[in-house]
Order: sequence, then C-alpha cells, then structure tokens
Amino acid sequence: METALAALLPPPTLAPERLHAAMRYVALGGGKRIRPMLVFAAGAAVGAPQGRLLTAACAVELIHVYSLTHDDLPCMDDDDLRRGKPTCHREYDEATALLVGDALQSLAFEVLSQPGLHPDATTQVEMLHLLARAAGSRGMAGGQAVDLASTGRSLDLAELEFMHIHKTGALIRAAVLLGALCGGRLDAALRERLEHYAKALGLAFQVMDDVLDAEGHTATLGKTAGKDAAQGKATYLTLMTPRAARAYAGELIDTARAAIEPLGERGRRLAEIARFVVERSF
Repeated sequence: METALAALLPPPTLAPERLHAAMRYVALGGGKRIRPMLVFAAGAAVGAPQGRLLTAACAVELIHVYSLTHDDLPCMDDDDLRRGKPTCHREYDEATALLVGDALQSLAFEVLSQPGLHPDATTQVEMLHLLARAAGSRGMAGGQAVDLASTGRSLDLAELEFMHIHKTGALIRAAVLLGALCGGRLDAALRERLEHYAKALGLAFQVMDDVLDAEGHTATLGKTAGKDAAQGKATYLTLMTPRAARAYAGELIDTARAAIEPLGERGRRLAEIARFVVERSF
C-alpha cells in the first residue's frame, strides 16, 4: 500500500508543491491500513484480481486519510498528533490541511473512476456509488456531524451505535463490498453475509478504539490518548466498564466471524482481520 500510494500521489516537486507535499505527509508513513486490508480480504474471498483490488484499496485509504486530516482540525476534534507525528494543520497550517482533505477525496474518486478499471461498467459505477455514499452525509460525514452535536451530552447505546455505524462503520462496509465487487457482481446471499460481517466488525473496531483511548498510551497509539474523555465525547466507556466493553467487542467479533463462516477457507483473511481488531494495542 505504501508503494502504491507513493506512486499514486502527485510528487512534491509538482506545483502546487506545498499542497502535494502535505498530501504525501498525511497519506504515507503510518497507519494500520485496516480498510485496504479489508478490500484485499474480501477480494480474496471471490478471487478478484490483485491489480483491481490495489486500486480500490487506494481509493478507500485516500478517503480515510482525508477524513482524519479534517477530523484533526481545530473546528472538529482539534488534535495535535496523528500516526505518531504532528497533524497536518500543525505541520503546515489549517488552510493547507483543509485543501489536503479536499484533494485526497477528489483523488480517491479519480482513481476509482479510471476507464477500464472493471470490465463491467455497471459494477464500476456501483463501486463509485458505494464509496460516495459511505463518505457523505448518510455515512462518514453524517456520523461526524452526530459526534460533534453529541459532545458533552449522554447517548444511550442505540444512539451511540447509530453514530458509529455512520462515522466508522460506513467506510468499513464500503471497503468490504468494494473488495468483493472487484470480482464481479454479488449475489444476494453473499452480499448479506458481507454486510453483517462489516457492520459487526465496524462496531467492534470502535469499541476497541474507545477502550484504547482510555487505557492506551500516546506513544503506542500514535495519537493523543485520553482525548475523548477530556473533550466530553460520548463513548462506549460512558456506558460500560472497560472489561464489559472488551467483552462486548468480543461478542461483536463472534457475530462477524459467524456471518462469513460459510465461506470457509475463502473467508480466512476476513476472519483474521476480525481477530486482529479485538487483539490490537494501537
């Protein structure tokens, strides 16, 4: 992914040099790459070609990095550290960080819409539709809006999960479905299994994020630990103890793995990623 993104992003010697350097700064040299891994894992389940998967994985990661760049801005979560280095607006400035996010989002759709990416044009359009919806007001951006509006007040479990299904889960769902669509059109049964897997995995990922934010260390996480509590954010730990939250994440992962169990060996990578989500320390 690092090699592919480095080749895809405009070189820092190309005008406007500062913007292109900042785009590379946020996109390269760090991150778990969970969403690209999901693209490849879902693609492996259907035998999709690697080149097509790499393109789809880059598009998803560009959307994710754009969202992180904007989320860190003072008008959003106001963070100073991301992936173990200063956030974009700290290393550069706020205006550049805003433009970096805009440019990365545009590049994601440029990459995914390139002619000939998929032999079936209808499927390629469906892939674009999936990614656009996941990034918009009925997906990631909408979830961030709910997050901002809920700061300082209590949410019940249903409200909290509504927020995270959009803010975190939408792009995870898109990554899984994009990987599968790289192999061709999906039958209804397989799509339903992948949808169930992605929903449970996305929630478990957020539960563990909340636990690690409270219990982890900045040096390990690569971002400021304890920020959620300091900002009065609604998290799973405002509703349950860390031990209960870990147990809940485990239940969600069991649900995710059960959804893809009929895939057998074809779903092995998806199952391994699910296990990583609850065992990770960053």
